[in-house]
Amino acid sequence: MSVSPPRPKGPPLNALRAFEAAARLGGFANAAEELCVTPGAISQHIRALEAWIGADLFERRSQGVRLTALGAEALPGFATAFDAMGAAVYGLRSAARHGALHIAALPSVAQLWLSPRLPVVRAALPSLHISVSAIENPPNLARDLFDLSLFIRPPTGARGEQVLAQDMILPVCAPEMAAGLRSPADLMGQTLLHDALWSEDWALWARARLPGISLPTTGPRYSLYAIALEEARHGAGVLMGHQSLVQSALDDGSLVAPFDLAVATGKALVLEHPAFDPPRADLARVLALLGGQVTG
Repeated sequence: MSVSPPRPKGPPLNALRAFEAAARLGGFANAAEELCVTPGAISQHIRALEAWIGADLFERRSQGVRLTALGAEALPGFATAFDAMGAAVYGLRSAARHGALHIAALPSVAQLWLSPRLPVVRAALPSLHISVSAIENPPNLARDLFDLSLFIRPPTGARGEQVLAQDMILPVCAPEMAAGLRSPADLMGQTLLHDALWSEDWALWARARLPGISLPTTGPRYSLYAIALEEARHGAGVLMGHQSLVQSALDDGSLVAPFDLAVATGKALVLEHPAFDPPRADLARVLALLGGQVTG
């Protein structure tokens, strides 16, 4: 009579993913955002993993969590393992899905920078099906199932990054409004339009171009930069323009920069692809096409 005793069970894969993400990103909330679950789910997974190993991986504190010595020791191995799994999944998906490309982009970049440039890509690669997801935070391309990302963010110098343009900001408005603006100090009497994502833009610009002067902060606020831009076109007020996003409006004259006083934010328009070798042919072609369309 054969004997088949039950085999010991390892921890669930989701619990290991939760630990690696929380340890790498420095907290349960950040891990939850990357894995598209709730912080409570991350906490539950990690509690289950800690119960399985019989030791704590995180110290819980009122101001957040911190890795224990055991957690810090375990992190590099799990990070390497999940990076390798991400590369394997990407390779499998790429081999099975030729002809499809999925781009993640900041909503304003997707609407104002990427969309006008996609016709050139489609004309060059007519058989390529391009999907675009507008999301607020850059994805982890080593893990998420995107082929490209486009965001205005600080460059990291990581392999796979391509800086398309430095992020420069300057006030822009409708031509009729610009006629009454002779110097930056004239902005004190104007309605200033504010974007929710870049709420510090006006203060950043003023520190460089109007030192010692605080500009009004009570103007209209918009959750979508594209709406703020349209409102500026319609004469609702003066918008702090991100040059890569407003350049086409400046070129066609629907918006005017009354002062040639741009300020660097320290960020850039960054195009990134998964740093796996080699990029497939259609992805490499898209990278070249988008990288060659920086101006305009």
